[in-house]
This record gives sequence, C-alpha cells and structure tokens, in this order.
Amino acid sequence: MTAIDRLLAADSFDGETFVGLEAHAIDLSHKELVGCAFKNMKLSESRWMGAVLEDCTFEACDLSGAVPRGMTTRDVRFSECKLLGVDWTGLGAAPRVAFDTCDLRYAIFSKLDLSKTAFLRSNITEATFVEVDLAECDFDDSDLTGTTFTGCILRRADFTRARGLFVDPAKNRVKDARVSIESAMLLAASFGMRVGGFQQADERPRRRK
Repeated sequence: MTAIDRLLAADSFDGETFVGLEAHAIDLSHKELVGCAFKNMKLSESRWMGAVLEDCTFEACDLSGAVPRGMTTRDVRFSECKLLGVDWTGLGAAPRVAFDTCDLRYAIFSKLDLSKTAFLRSNITEATFVEVDLAECDFDDSDLTGTTFTGCILRRADFTRARGLFVDPAKNRVKDARVSIESAMLLAASFGMRVGGFQQADERPRRRK
C-alpha cells in the first residue's frame, strides 16, 4: 500500500512523517492527525474539511488552493510553504497556527481569531483580512503590499519590520499597533498630510541661486 493509499484509507495518524508525495486535490476531510510532519509535499487544492490537526508541521509543501474550511488546527506550523489563494475562512474555533517564510499571496482570512499568530518572513501581498482578531500578531519581515484590512483588531500587533503596510484606522482597531516610520508616512500621506523631514525630493524647497 502506498503512502497516498494509507492517507486515504486510515482515519487517524499519530507521529507519522510523509515526504515527497504528490496528490493534487486529495480529500483528507475528517482525518485526525497528531504529531505528524509533511515535507516537500505537493497537495495543491487538497481538501481538509472537518479534519483535526494537532502539533503538526508542514515544511516546503505546496498547498496552493487548499480548502481548510472547518479544519481544526492546534499548534500547526507552516514553514517555507506555498499557500497561494487559500481561503482560511471557516477554520475551526480558536485556530493556533504559525507561518514562517511562506507564500500567502491572495490569501483570504475572514471572521477568525488569529491573535498572537506569527506571520514571519512571508509574502502576504494582495491578501485580504476581514473582521480578524490579529491582536499581538507578529508580522516581522513580511511583505504586505496591496493587502487590505477591514474591521480587524490590530491591538499590539507588530508591523515594525513589515513592508508595504497600509491600514485605515477608521476601519480597524489599531490602538497600540506598532508600525514603521515608512508605514506611518504612507498613512499620513493618504490623509493629505505631509511629514516634516520626509518630503519627496520634488517637494523640498529649492535653493536660491
């Protein structure tokens, strides 16, 4: 029996490691995985509805277009994974996940409690966050260019080293969120303000001849 056959046949796995498998659109709904590791897997458009993952790791996996709706995640870590266009809406209650050096372009996060989640060194461009609790999240060294935040809680979130961040404080709760000078300048410019000492070259006073 192949590893793919085992994944499909069994309902639960404990401490298993799966390496280098390719299974496009595999249906892993309602599986229970505890302490499992997935490495160099190609699982694009895989389905995880109702699955339970606890203390699992995904390393260098392609999960683009995956369907995690209804998936319960407890201490699940994604490292160097490709997660393009994944709609994380509808994850199980109180998801605990972490992302490190992942490709999260075009991802959708809606109506989730992701407080204290780590989004480290990741490409999160053109993503969408709607009514997500991101309190105390860490976006260290991540690219948020073109990403939108609407109705989100950003209390004490750390965007100090994030790039491309723009957050409208009229549409989000931003108290005590930490941002870089560049992000603060972008926000000020969007409201028509000019930040002293940071004007563009063409805005600076010309020297008299």
